Amino acid sequence: MNIIIVGGGKVGEKLAAQLNAEGNNVTIVDQNAVTTKAIANKYDIMGVIGNGASRGTQKEAGIDKTDLLIAVTGNDELNLLSCLMAKKSAGCRTIARLKNPEYNTDSLYFQNELGLAMVINPELAAAKEIARILNFPSAIKIETFAKGRVELLTFKLPEDSPLVGMSVKDVAIKLRCSTVTFCTVERGDDVFITNGNFVFEGKDIISIIAAPSGAKSFFKKIDYQIQPIKSALIVGGGAITYYLLELLENSGIKCTVVEKDAARCSELATEFEKVTVINADPSDEDTLREEGIGQADAFVALTGLDEENILLSLFAKKSGSRKLITKINRIDFDDITKHLELDSIVYPKNITADNIVRYVRAINNRKGSNIETVYKLFKGKVEAAQFTVSADSPIVGKPLMELSLKPGVLIATIQRGKTQIAPRGQDVIQDGDSVVIVTKGLSLNDISDILNKK
Repeated sequence: MNIIIVGGGKVGEKLAAQLNAEGNNVTIVDQNAVTTKAIANKYDIMGVIGNGASRGTQKEAGIDKTDLLIAVTGNDELNLLSCLMAKKSAGCRTIARLKNPEYNTDSLYFQNELGLAMVINPELAAAKEIARILNFPSAIKIETFAKGRVELLTFKLPEDSPLVGMSVKDVAIKLRCSTVTFCTVERGDDVFITNGNFVFEGKDIISIIAAPSGAKSFFKKIDYQIQPIKSALIVGGGAITYYLLELLENSGIKCTVVEKDAARCSELATEFEKVTVINADPSDEDTLREEGIGQADAFVALTGLDEENILLSLFAKKSGSRKLITKINRIDFDDITKHLELDSIVYPKNITADNIVRYVRAINNRKGSNIETVYKLFKGKVEAAQFTVSADSPIVGKPLMELSLKPGVLIATIQRGKTQIAPRGQDVIQDGDSVVIVTKGLSLNDISDILNKK
């Protein structure tokens, strides 16, 4: 596809890298010449310097031959105008990033009445991920499939866990975990798609997929239980914090927010009467101690600076906070944070990229399935994708043991109506099933891509 990305910030660059790697023809547009040239040179794509909402700039970027325009600048209104201009002049598909909570309730209107193909809100998506983790603190990361009926949970295996030294097959038999599928294990710099003979070691980062009830039962069986979160100290009062407070309003979690901007504090205090809002510097250790950082069940770092979030999370860990959630925008911090044991790290720009990649693949997919959801895991080394399968798919009607799968492919779960099936060799995929596929080193546009070609 020919794709124009308006906005060369963190989200725009991440999208340029991901969509270019997917084999699309990408053009980046930004008013900052240095930023535009840097991204264009880094990913060997076309760069255009100018206002993305300008007809002249869009023509220079090739709008007349463009299939999709994605507007992800930091200005919601500019994003909307860029999309409207592209839709009106070229009739291409458009996607707008809108982070202002005031626009959140209008997203369907923008799609239905203004013709946007998608409205994305990275801040809201990040807040939802954080809320899921706070409600299930045993997990480092949680991704959802099948409208929340199935979850992919990632957790770190303690060195004294009963799973250490056991194989996947042993766990299934001895602990009777028939509703849980082990998907991946990150060990050091390596990532593995597990099979029945894979043996677990302490400090492994394990991903499982199961229904929420099955996951809770599994963690109980392996004595991996963290007490429910009853209090959370949140530093930073930006858009993610706003959405998170909305999501946690009736959760029973007592929230305290520390924000240095007095006007923003007033807004949050007015909007959320049950939340304690403190006007202070989030990086001030004395303030954090006064607000009970050592006694808080969870510490959530959501300031605008990655470095500050990392350091504050380390301070919270040292002070005694049980659950740490750290927002990071720059992916190049991965190698550093990996060794700091920060618990849960949330990357808003990665969430955005996953959503848009899913949409692009859905446009390109072939007959036999429809891609619903896609997530990148372990720095993009692993992908988890959900497909709705139709009758003419080549994987329908055959026992899984008879399918010739490519290396690095795992059929993780089958959702049939309200029933979740942990796949076994004799199981058969049927028309209408929702199937989650986990792959290493393979990007899927269609579920038939998992099969070896004859």
